[in-house]
Amino acid sequence: MTLYSRITGTGSYLPPRRLTNDELAAELATQGVETSDDWIVERTGIRARHFAAPDVCSSDLGVEAARQALQAAGVLATDIDLIIVATSTPDMVFPSTACILQNKLGANGCAAFDVQAVCSGFIYALTVADAMIKTGTASKALVIGAEVFSRILDFKDRTTCVLFGDGAGAVVLEASDTPGILASDLHADGKHVGILCVPGHVSGGNVLGSPLLKMDGQAVFKLAVGLLDEAARTTLAKAGKTAADIDWLVPHQANIRIMQSTARKLKLSMDKVIVTVDQHGNTSAASIPLALDFAVRSGKVKPGELLMLEGVGGGFTWGAVLLNL
Repeated sequence: MTLYSRITGTGSYLPPRRLTNDELAAELATQGVETSDDWIVERTGIRARHFAAPDVCSSDLGVEAARQALQAAGVLATDIDLIIVATSTPDMVFPSTACILQNKLGANGCAAFDVQAVCSGFIYALTVADAMIKTGTASKALVIGAEVFSRILDFKDRTTCVLFGDGAGAVVLEASDTPGILASDLHADGKHVGILCVPGHVSGGNVLGSPLLKMDGQAVFKLAVGLLDEAARTTLAKAGKTAADIDWLVPHQANIRIMQSTARKLKLSMDKVIVTVDQHGNTSAASIPLALDFAVRSGKVKPGELLMLEGVGGGFTWGAVLLNL
């Protein structure tokens, strides 16, 4: 029998502290940084974001999203035999955030590891979990994107600090005899490392380089739109589908302009695009599963519909997954 994988439950979690653009602008003003709601909305489409409390880690956010996804799938934590966490803001250098989350969840004993592909992380993690289920290595997987990007923001750089937020999203992926994930496409090009990175590391108890996010926004934008279109079309071709078959586009929630441009290239109406960037900001690896859970729980996305998930991130990484919900 041919094995497939299907998403059987979704979940998400946002830390309680919500900052509107006006509230963030007021905080930045105390540091001599000027911005405004109009300036942020016009360039990004973002109106608010959530920041985690200082003692809250990625695993704390991820475990809450995971519990929701497990409940939605009707699966116990002890039934899970694979946990993959996509994150660029791990709790520790090691062990993996997945192992820390596993213990908090009470799913001890199964395989658990992190994937680091920045904003493409969830696409990478979902593709890996799908492959492991198809080979029989796992049967019930938790795939989680969790980030506390507020920890690595330079709040003196208004071009980046207004963009990001914290949060987590999760899915339960289970073995099935009917196709769920139809095709995927993953890529990376390391020559673009410098346009989006945190160029620092720990050595001898000290931080070498900068521990804060650096981004060339124009370079990222130019790359992102073309690469997302290419990945989407390649994935559709692998599945024998066309853009006209897509019921919903669930893109990485980085910037409304990138999302609009991507939809335009695929000739999709924005009515078919799930948009949460206005309320969540860019939550990196958490953004796609957060948007997916929002769409499912709001009743927008329904079982049986065809979804295109796609993302780009530092590395430079990019990819897409086509699936039937």
